[in-house]
Amino acid sequence: HAQAAAGVAGVIKMVMAMRHGVLPRTLHVDEPTPHVDWSSGAVSLLTEAREWAVEDGRPRRAGVSSFGVSGTNAHVILEQVAEAGDVEGVEGSAEGGGPVVWAVSAVNAEALRGQAERLVSWVDERPGLRARDVGWSLVSSRAALAERAAVVGRDRDELLHGLRALASGGAGAGVVSGVAGAGKPVLVFPGQGSQWVGMAVDLLGASPVFTGRMAGCERALSAHVDWSLTGVLGDEVALGRVDVVQPVLWAVMVSLAALWESFGVVPGACGG
Repeated sequence: HAQAAAGVAGVIKMVMAMRHGVLPRTLHVDEPTPHVDWSSGAVSLLTEAREWAVEDGRPRRAGVSSFGVSGTNAHVILEQVAEAGDVEGVEGSAEGGGPVVWAVSAVNAEALRGQAERLVSWVDERPGLRARDVGWSLVSSRAALAERAAVVGRDRDELLHGLRALASGGAGAGVVSGVAGAGKPVLVFPGQGSQWVGMAVDLLGASPVFTGRMAGCERALSAHVDWSLTGVLGDEVALGRVDVVQPVLWAVMVSLAALWESFGVVPGACGG
């Protein structure tokens, strides 16, 4: 099982279907379930692949759902991207009068000034570039390094003026710069399906931090369950019950987070 990455397979499949204009057949459906009245409504199974036609010029759209046994549900709505020739805009402007941000970054202040200078030359040599396209490319296709700056402008001239100020090391209206702080790690734990008989038993005997946090979790659970947290870790039958394995996994995750924190890995957030 792909666990946290399981849903992305459906997203990739749907993106490919949009790209090729083909609805792939539903896999592993030898016989539709009799519990659904397939003769009513507009929902049907794709027993065979078929063309995905575009009607009235509308883009293809689809929903991709991923449902976890733990109760975490995700739904993503995808829309076919417009062809480059279908996008209207005013060349050289901020398209519609709204502000545009050009973001640049580098490893240090000197490199940042050089980056701004090169960007000025590159844009100057291409008068047909749209301000929004440049802004989009800067934030979507380049690494975000520690030394950062953002130039805000309503049109091409304002943006270039700000870039030149940045390149010269001076201040300018609409120019903001700074150094990004080091981000904290985020701990993401898996859900049901990742358990195994005997999990966490070795840590209980080896780590006082882990043992102490598990004991705290056991006390918190004791008023709500009729089983022992540490007692079910080696019980295959008990770990097969949803009402047991999910609280057990929660306790193991909380205790692992405490263990990592004791090693100096202090997370900014935990999920799971």
